[in-house]
Amino acid sequence: MDILPTATALILIDMQKGMNEPRLGARNNPGAESNMLRLLAAWRRSGRPVVHVRHMSRFPGSVFWPGQRGAEFQQDFEPQPGEHVVEKNVPDAFAATGLERWLRQRDIRDVLIAGVITNNSVESTARSAGNLGFRAVVAGDAAYTFDLRDRNGRLWPAEDVHVLSLANLEADYARVLDTDQILTAAMRAGAGRG
Repeated sequence: MDILPTATALILIDMQKGMNEPRLGARNNPGAESNMLRLLAAWRRSGRPVVHVRHMSRFPGSVFWPGQRGAEFQQDFEPQPGEHVVEKNVPDAFAATGLERWLRQRDIRDVLIAGVITNNSVESTARSAGNLGFRAVVAGDAAYTFDLRDRNGRLWPAEDVHVLSLANLEADYARVLDTDQILTAAMRAGAGRG
């Protein structure tokens, strides 16, 4: 079986203007957006399903508070007609959003997850995907996170947080692949379809 069947849905998480706010701190993987765009372009060219997830915070001080600039999609990641948009209020894109139902109604069993924040919305969404029985792949180089201070006051560099989060996912919930691997597998699946 192909790693990424032609019905695999690309789920792009929280690519909103608020992610560029300096107050979020230092991040890792400066090439993440270009890898996300490569995946998005390939999915659009092949007519595969695309889902855009947007976080709408319940907290007025958040960069994702509804009605303000930070809640808007970044220009390069604005949904096109026919692409599904999911709005969430918690990190998990499956929680109270209808995403699971939308996928099941279309008989989509495979999901490719990319976006931000690796150890928050990406990880929680991938965990739910795995727990709900979807075959999940996370694009490790098409995600990023920020430095994180633990409860003891230690500051963990974003890259350490990122790789540990991906290791958590790979243990039980999802395969973690790089963009080049994903595009190769997707091309192979597309060629097999014709």
